Amino acid sequence: MIMPQPESFFKTLKQEEVYLWQYETFSDVIERIPCFILDEYNKKRLHSSLDYRPPEKYERLLAENNSRECPWYAKT
Repeated sequence: MIMPQPESFFKTLKQEEVYLWQYETFSDVIERIPCFILDEYNKKRLHSSLDYRPPEKYERLLAENNSRECPWYAKT
């Protein structure tokens, strides 16, 4: 998996999840954060460093291209 810069990731996590959700217990946090990362951040959120694609789509294109060409040029 492609890893973002830690500072940028945590900023996004706070702005798009933590500040918008009212956690009542630590269990709520443990339940919600992985959901955000797996469902929103990796599948839906567009990343400018990946030519405005979600990481899952970028990695799929990279695998399909079998590293023969840069996936930024494989516009879909």
